[in-house]
Amino acid sequence: MVLGIIDIHTVCVYIDFRRGTIMRQRLNITLPEDTVRLMDRIAKKGDRSRLIAEAVTEYVGKVGRARLRKRLQEGALRRAERDLRLAGEWFALEEEAWPKRRR
Repeated sequence: MVLGIIDIHTVCVYIDFRRGTIMRQRLNITLPEDTVRLMDRIAKKGDRSRLIAEAVTEYVGKVGRARLRKRLQEGALRRAERDLRLAGEWFALEEEAWPKRRR
Protein backbone atom coordinates (compact mmCIF):
# COMPACT_ATOMS: atom_id res chain seq x y z
CA MET A 1 0.00 0.00 0.00
CA VAL A 2 2.79 2.46 0.75
CA LEU A 3 4.16 2.04 -2.78
CA GLY A 4 0.78 3.11 -4.22
CA ILE A 5 0.80 6.32 -2.17
CA ILE A 6 4.35 7.12 -3.30
CA ASP A 7 3.40 6.53 -6.94
CA ILE A 8 0.42 8.85 -6.62
CA HIS A 9 2.55 11.52 -4.99
CA THR A 10 5.15 11.46 -7.75
CA VAL A 11 2.46 11.88 -10.41
CA CYS A 12 0.16 14.41 -8.70
CA VAL A 13 1.61 16.97 -6.33
CA TYR A 14 -1.67 18.77 -5.55
CA ILE A 15 -5.24 17.72 -6.25
CA ASP A 16 -8.22 20.09 -6.11
CA PHE A 17 -10.72 17.89 -4.29
CA ARG A 18 -13.61 20.30 -4.98
CA ARG A 19 -13.24 19.84 -8.74
CA GLY A 20 -11.30 16.58 -8.76
CA THR A 21 -8.67 18.07 -11.08
CA ILE A 22 -4.91 18.08 -10.87
CA MET A 23 -3.55 21.52 -10.08
CA ARG A 24 0.14 20.65 -10.28
CA GLN A 25 2.03 17.76 -11.78
CA ARG A 26 5.54 16.72 -10.88
CA LEU A 27 7.94 16.27 -13.79
CA ASN A 28 11.48 14.98 -13.91
CA ILE A 29 13.41 17.06 -16.44
CA THR A 30 17.06 17.33 -17.35
CA LEU A 31 18.58 20.70 -18.18
CA PRO A 32 22.10 21.72 -19.19
CA GLU A 33 24.22 23.10 -16.35
CA ASP A 34 24.41 26.51 -18.04
CA THR A 35 20.61 26.71 -18.09
CA VAL A 36 20.40 25.82 -14.39
CA ARG A 37 22.98 28.52 -13.59
CA LEU A 38 20.92 31.06 -15.55
CA MET A 39 17.79 30.01 -13.65
CA ASP A 40 19.58 30.32 -10.32
CA ARG A 41 20.55 33.91 -11.18
CA ILE A 42 16.87 34.85 -11.40
CA ALA A 43 15.03 32.43 -9.11
CA LYS A 44 15.78 30.75 -5.82
CA LYS A 45 15.79 26.96 -5.81
CA GLY A 46 12.23 26.92 -4.44
CA ASP A 47 11.01 29.14 -7.29
CA ARG A 48 12.37 27.12 -10.20
CA SER A 49 9.00 25.56 -11.00
CA ARG A 50 7.36 28.99 -11.17
CA LEU A 51 10.14 30.29 -13.42
CA ILE A 52 9.86 27.32 -15.78
CA ALA A 53 6.04 27.64 -15.89
CA GLU A 54 6.27 31.36 -16.72
CA ALA A 55 8.95 30.77 -19.36
CA VAL A 56 6.97 28.01 -21.07
CA THR A 57 3.78 30.10 -21.03
CA GLU A 58 5.62 33.09 -22.50
CA TYR A 59 7.31 30.97 -25.17
CA VAL A 60 4.11 29.20 -26.23
CA GLY A 61 2.29 32.55 -26.45
CA LYS A 62 5.10 34.04 -28.52
CA VAL A 63 5.21 31.07 -30.91
CA GLY A 64 1.40 31.08 -31.19
CA ARG A 65 1.32 34.80 -32.03
CA ALA A 66 4.08 34.37 -34.63
CA ARG A 67 2.21 31.49 -36.28
CA LEU A 68 -1.03 33.46 -36.32
CA ARG A 69 0.73 36.50 -37.80
CA LYS A 70 2.23 34.30 -40.54
CA ARG A 71 -1.14 32.70 -41.36
CA LEU A 72 -2.85 36.10 -41.51
CA GLN A 73 -0.15 37.45 -43.81
CA GLU A 74 -0.34 34.41 -46.11
CA GLY A 75 -4.12 34.71 -46.27
CA ALA A 76 -3.97 38.42 -47.03
CA LEU A 77 -1.49 37.82 -49.85
CA ARG A 78 -3.68 35.04 -51.27
CA ARG A 79 -6.76 37.29 -51.25
CA ALA A 80 -5.05 40.57 -52.27
CA GLU A 81 -6.13 40.48 -55.92
CA ARG A 82 -9.74 39.71 -55.03
CA ASP A 83 -9.79 42.42 -52.34
CA LEU A 84 -8.42 45.05 -54.74
CA ARG A 85 -11.04 44.13 -57.34
CA LEU A 86 -13.86 44.38 -54.76
CA ALA A 87 -12.59 47.72 -53.48
CA GLY A 88 -12.56 49.04 -57.05
CA GLU A 89 -16.11 47.83 -57.66
CA TRP A 90 -17.44 49.53 -54.52
CA PHE A 91 -15.41 52.76 -54.84
CA ALA A 92 -18.04 54.64 -56.91
CA LEU A 93 -20.82 53.75 -54.46
CA GLU A 94 -18.68 54.85 -51.52
CA GLU A 95 -17.95 58.17 -53.18
CA GLU A 96 -21.67 58.70 -53.82
CA ALA A 97 -22.68 57.71 -50.28
CA TRP A 98 -20.07 59.87 -48.57
CA PRO A 99 -20.03 63.32 -50.16
CA LYS A 100 -16.75 65.18 -49.89
CA ARG A 101 -16.51 67.94 -47.32
CA ARG A 102 -16.12 71.50 -48.51
CA ARG A 103 -12.78 73.01 -47.69
